Amino acid sequence: MCAYCYVPRRKGFANPITVFTHIEQISGYLRRHVARQGSKTEPDQCDPVSWVYDIGENSDCSVDALVSDNVADLVATFRGLPTAKASFATKYVNRELLDLDPQGRTRIRFSLMPDADSRVIDVRTSRIAERVAAVDDFVEAGYEVHLNLSPVVLRDGWEADWAQLLRQLDDTLSPAAKAQAAAEVIMLTHNRDLHEVNLGWHPKAEDLLWRPDLQQPKRSQNGQWNVRYRNDVKRAGVERLQELVAHHAPWLRIRYAF
Repeated sequence: MCAYCYVPRRKGFANPITVFTHIEQISGYLRRHVARQGSKTEPDQCDPVSWVYDIGENSDCSVDALVSDNVADLVATFRGLPTAKASFATKYVNRELLDLDPQGRTRIRFSLMPDADSRVIDVRTSRIAERVAAVDDFVEAGYEVHLNLSPVVLRDGWEADWAQLLRQLDDTLSPAAKAQAAAEVIMLTHNRDLHEVNLGWHPKAEDLLWRPDLQQPKRSQNGQWNVRYRNDVKRAGVERLQELVAHHAPWLRIRYAF
């Protein structure tokens, strides 16, 4: 369970597994929607040629796949859709997914942060070293594998720890993995209600996450009041991390940063 992300914010400040009982209807709707979209004629930050559908916006699909066939069904659906891709972010290495034969039509985005941060704010998830080590295997199994450099938490020593992680990626990933890799850079966003919940069960995380001296309120698209780094602080953090990527992992294309 993460102590900061949108999943607990949207699900009663918990991380329940998601199972859809009408997966056949969902797959049918997806096929019809992709057909209506037609071919993608202009590239965007998501993908140059394919329509990308995020199938894990409210859960971690790697964990959901432990208890149902929903994810396998969706991977099979997108396998037959040459103009579209499924995509989901994950913090859990589920090696059962290696057997699903996605044929390049599913993108897994492994969320990465310095291990020192992960051990505090990403409790009960796969360790960062395990996620990094899994990238080559998932590429070989037919997945497109991107990296979420997220969240970027500003604290003493953050630059050195991110540099170390980027060097770890450069040392570990195969040429094939590097050639297809891309990344998102996402600065920390937090939530006042989740902050109050965390104070009751995981207060140590809030030492990193709740920084009123650096943060400002932000109204999200769903109407919730969140907090994020002040514009000037955020801008400087994004620019510095981009510099670190360019220096330590120049092969890693950044799709977007915010």
